[in-house]
Amino acid sequence: MRVEDLDLKELLELDPQGGLVQFAGQRALIFDAVAQGLLRKELIDTFGVRVARGILSRFGYVHGRRMAEAMRAQFQWDSDEDWRRAGARIYALQGLFRLEAGPGSFATDGGTWHVSYEAEQHLLHLGRATEPVCWTLCGLASGYLSVATGKEMIAVEDRCAGKGDSSCRVAIKSVEEWGNAAGDALVFFRREGIDSALEEVTQALKVAERRLRERTRELVRVARVAEDPAGMVARSPEMRRVVDLAMTIAKVNSTVLVTGESGTGKERIARFVHDQSARADGPFLAVNCGAISETLLESELFGHARGAFTGATSDRAGLFEAANGGTLFLDEVGELPPAMQVKLLRVLQEREVRRVGENRNRPIDVRIVAATNKDLLIEVSSRRFREDLFYRLKVVELAVPPLRSRREDLLPLARLLLAESSLLMKRSVEGLSGPAADRLLSYAWPGNVRELANVMERAVAVAKRNRIDVEDLPPEVRPAAVTFPLAEGLIRRLEEIEKDYILATLEAKQGNRTKTARILGIGVATLHRKLRSYKKPATRPRPAVS
Repeated sequence: MRVEDLDLKELLELDPQGGLVQFAGQRALIFDAVAQGLLRKELIDTFGVRVARGILSRFGYVHGRRMAEAMRAQFQWDSDEDWRRAGARIYALQGLFRLEAGPGSFATDGGTWHVSYEAEQHLLHLGRATEPVCWTLCGLASGYLSVATGKEMIAVEDRCAGKGDSSCRVAIKSVEEWGNAAGDALVFFRREGIDSALEEVTQALKVAERRLRERTRELVRVARVAEDPAGMVARSPEMRRVVDLAMTIAKVNSTVLVTGESGTGKERIARFVHDQSARADGPFLAVNCGAISETLLESELFGHARGAFTGATSDRAGLFEAANGGTLFLDEVGELPPAMQVKLLRVLQEREVRRVGENRNRPIDVRIVAATNKDLLIEVSSRRFREDLFYRLKVVELAVPPLRSRREDLLPLARLLLAESSLLMKRSVEGLSGPAADRLLSYAWPGNVRELANVMERAVAVAKRNRIDVEDLPPEVRPAAVTFPLAEGLIRRLEEIEKDYILATLEAKQGNRTKTARILGIGVATLHRKLRSYKKPATRPRPAVS
């Protein structure tokens, strides 16, 4: 038997009734290439690249050795060289790659393959890599030739389509010939290499868990705040209701709409829903719908096919596909343009996506959590947001209250954020003074939790003592410096005192009338009217006419 005589029709035997498949006289299995790609992604997401490479390389190596033994037993070869060269031919016939013109060979000098299924699947599910990714194929070549040559052979890939090269190329040498030049490639084909990689991952996880526990204990110690059972600061009745509802709906797969002002922590609530759900082990992916142009957003969400537009050099899965088995968080969903609203509605209804440039749909298993700081009912009435999409998103609504409505949460939150900033900056700032705490409680917090976090970070950065005082707070949080100079023996009128207070507050807010009105507790229209009255010239009494 010569390698050129190998014919797939003769090697492959099918028994339609019995359901058995045989290849080269041995029982075989037919696997979907995409399923193999999804397995690769799961391994990398779960264990990291090093462990995944070790498992796939070891699988290929054992498979290659088994195939070499089967080919030697099945055929009478004209020469050992034909037997060695048959490996590449067999794998090409199985659809793993396409060889260059001619019979092809992966003998001791290596070779080149095209259209590698492994590179294709890595690009599809994980994007372009920085290192070669045909780990199983290198294992196959190494295992096959190790049996066929009678000495340990190692295939090392130096060019790979998975990292942007035009084709994949391997060099194959014995362990002795490689010496130190093979780097750590050898360990990936040996069991101890996988064990070592798994041990590294286990130790890294233990270290990460220990650091997380230490950080949590340190935050609680510095902030002097008991840890909430739900993992969030929710002492106020308003926030407790939100957290309780979030814990309830997390157990089902209903779509959730999180509403609230900017900076209230809507993404944190979305993550909380994901963490408390059965999808907690799956991915949590977030995208800001208002930060990406319509054209790019469609590709980002749904993916694209190679050549769909300029720059689309390869197939790419979108966020809906990448979030399979997990949660996709659509932040600022109220900013979606009308055309994207239609496409999103279809995805939510059909549970399928179609990549840009393709004509087939792909099923998805994703939970959608959307968020907005807009009143979508107003947007619907103004025809800026589709009514059917609104009700599709608002299966369950979680309305996160603004910080000014949850006063019981303010100081515990401030202390936790203070402790976090202190640890980050390595400063020993341990708490708030009484006057500083009073100022935090009396401020309106238009920027909500995000503004509070920035204020605490700034206070830690400028603090001169180990406790935050009023002068460490930014000007807008400190009380307006209002003075009431009195002439000797003169009692001022209330209107004059009010005028001075309003003008001083306006100056402290850098002329921002909306913020000034909020601090004063009056309407903006009332503030405008008062300011206009201050600009009118004083009316003098008319002289009496005799």
